[in-house]
Amino acid sequence: MRLTHRHRQILELLLRREGEVTAGEIAAEINVSTRTVHRELADLETIVQNAGLTLQKKSGKGMLLQGDSAHLDAFKRSLLAVSASEYSAQDRKLYILCTLLQEAEPVKLFTLSHELSVTIPTITNDLDELEGWVQKSDLILVRRRGYGVGLSGSEANMRRMISRMARHYLDESDLFGKPDQPLTPVMMKLLALIGKEHFAKVEEALWQVEDEGLNALSEEAYTQLLIHISIAVSRIKQGRGIELQAEKQSVRQSELLAQLIGHLSSKAEVEFSTAETAYIAGLLERGEAPHPNQLLPQEELSYMEIVWKLVRQMEAHSGVPYSSDRSLRDGLLSHLESALKRLQAGVGIRNPLLAQIKKDYEALFEGIRRAVDETITGIALPDEEIGYLVMHFGASLERQKQFRRNVRAILVCTSGLGTSKMLAVRLTKELPQIDIIGHASWFEAARIPEKEYDLIVSTVDLPLDNDQYIKLSPLLTKEEAERLRLFIQNVTLKKDDIRQELGPIPEVDATTDRLYRIKQYVNEIVRIIDQFTVHHVEQSFDSLQATLREICGYAKLTHVIEDVEPIVELLLARERQSSQVIPDTGLALFHIRSELVKAPFLTLFRLQQDLVLDQLAPSGVRQVLLMLGPQQLSKESLEVLSEISSYLLIPQMIELLKEGSQSEIKQFLSQELEGFLENKS
Repeated sequence: MRLTHRHRQILELLLRREGEVTAGEIAAEINVSTRTVHRELADLETIVQNAGLTLQKKSGKGMLLQGDSAHLDAFKRSLLAVSASEYSAQDRKLYILCTLLQEAEPVKLFTLSHELSVTIPTITNDLDELEGWVQKSDLILVRRRGYGVGLSGSEANMRRMISRMARHYLDESDLFGKPDQPLTPVMMKLLALIGKEHFAKVEEALWQVEDEGLNALSEEAYTQLLIHISIAVSRIKQGRGIELQAEKQSVRQSELLAQLIGHLSSKAEVEFSTAETAYIAGLLERGEAPHPNQLLPQEELSYMEIVWKLVRQMEAHSGVPYSSDRSLRDGLLSHLESALKRLQAGVGIRNPLLAQIKKDYEALFEGIRRAVDETITGIALPDEEIGYLVMHFGASLERQKQFRRNVRAILVCTSGLGTSKMLAVRLTKELPQIDIIGHASWFEAARIPEKEYDLIVSTVDLPLDNDQYIKLSPLLTKEEAERLRLFIQNVTLKKDDIRQELGPIPEVDATTDRLYRIKQYVNEIVRIIDQFTVHHVEQSFDSLQATLREICGYAKLTHVIEDVEPIVELLLARERQSSQVIPDTGLALFHIRSELVKAPFLTLFRLQQDLVLDQLAPSGVRQVLLMLGPQQLSKESLEVLSEISSYLLIPQMIELLKEGSQSEIKQFLSQELEGFLENKS
């Protein structure tokens, strides 16, 4: 079977899609005209017929690749085994980068042209386009006649470049799918480069480390740490050790670092030099806060402001009360912060569901595109990102309905919170008897005891037995819903029968844990609201330092702190790092965490004159909210304080802080935090 690159693109798309796909959708996906697609279909019909399959065309719906599972699986394997007569431009460049990063010696242009079945001028043009990308990683693309081509630069920068390539080109299915999952030659080359073969051993080492900070990592942070360490293990085994940097000559030893290096040495069978130990130490420190006395994430309010504006734009255009949906706001905040940082860093966003999203949610897609263009300036959001936002708002629309559930299910959905919630809502709509009892990351799923759930629904392959989970797409097509029904009937319910014979499933532990968690949140909410006061500052001050001394003096009277000056210095340092003024509100939020603070503290100070800042024009700020927290702050307390800070973007809250009484502000906080608590339970 000899195929062109375009043949492969069309066939891979047809194999990926569960339902019909139109020629127009194929054309949009592979960036050709609809006429070109129709011209290629004649050849493809013969190819699929020879493989025992049929290309069924339905008027008005599109086309569908049909055949029994054995023929479809065989065709997928043969499709990937075939050497394509041409690589896409992107695949060629990725192949070249992987080769240069793998080889310690220069690579001849003839070798690359032969392996990729293109001319040397084509390789030269690809290298021209790669030069800027390589420079972003502080590497040099060395090209000399008679020498060939190679990469020059530090090993640390080469590893960073490999991790960038993984973020840019690989998704969760590539990283964590089953070992026998078919992959293209280029993907196999990249997965070898990041050391996928070492994932299992590195994970074993990470799981054996007893550290609360490591266990509390987000799924994204955990995945990045896993990839970085696996790259390091792979490079060490290849003899590509890292150089010891001057500032890393004295490695700060810690129990966490010692444990991890010990387990990695044992599991991965590799020795870590002083330089490599320093490199691993840097990976562990990378996720720390940029300022040791920061209480709230530095950019949290700016992202919250974007979320609020986007929600209100959508609400104004559609009339749907999106602002009352707390889950939507939380999901957007988590998703947009990550997405915008990726876009600002020049990392592309992939969305394999984009064509289907545009087809099924055309009006919502256009509405969100319009709202985003009006709300988010300074950076262009591609259609792929708009597609993910459609999932968040689509999930919000679906959440208006409630259904009965009686099959306990856990969702594993690594594309983001919005995707997960969209799938959860569609599951309960199609199969109301399903009860979504929780969400887990791919690496948590394998460790959840089977007695705690009946079914795992995942959007990616998992390293579990086939009777433990089912893989579905986030949009849950009708065919997938039927397949899920059969799975529940033939697999899940049979397990239920066995469990019933053994006795009822104990639920006391889970219930007790949930009640204890709710109690922790309630205690924090009550404590913060009880001590909240509004304090009027009558005197005027000629500097920010003097104002902070006054308001911190009040905190000292409440015995939250013992010394005023150290807290003032910390607050001034935070102000120098980034302004604490919330734009267009007349409000400033000064916040730090420190071992000098005994308990969470929240107080509003109303000034007689504008707050003095380092600027010529008046600041316009007469409300100062002081938020202090201990250095060791419970997860529940931190979440409550973060939730309160998000209210500073609600117009009603801003008006209350300016004009409202202490009791009115407390009442508003109580009502909003009650909703926060309901969401947690």
